Amino acid sequence: MSKTSNKPEGTEFPTFDASKATEQFRSFAEKSAEQTRETYEKMKSGAEDARKAFEASFENAKSVGDELVLKSIAAMRVGAEANFAQFEALVGASSFSEVIELQSSFLRKQMELAADQAKEFQAISQKAATEVTKPVKDAFEKALKQAAA
Repeated sequence: MSKTSNKPEGTEFPTFDASKATEQFRSFAEKSAEQTRETYEKMKSGAEDARKAFEASFENAKSVGDELVLKSIAAMRVGAEANFAQFEALVGASSFSEVIELQSSFLRKQMELAADQAKEFQAISQKAATEVTKPVKDAFEKALKQAAA
């Protein structure tokens, strides 16, 4: 009996070259490491931008809150002074009709003052909403642009 080969004639299998495989693996590992570094730097930059945006938002919220507190104190002071002046005027009234006239005039002025103060508080509140959200909105838009690039 003759020995037969399992390998068909004219067919050669590629040989495994360990040095090429090592070089390919090294190249793959270097590319992966570089991509990881780039991704880390982008994430780090994004986190820093977000931190700065939140800090700016909190600073804006604090300043607007301080402004609202000061306006509130001023409004209370004006109201207290007006009430004391009204009380003095009522004490000096000589007739019931004068009391009614003083009181109606006082109420009309107080309603006008309240409307003006409400407009001021509304303007401050709108400004607050815009200023507090602007840094976060800007950071989010920047992140979207960087992600798209």
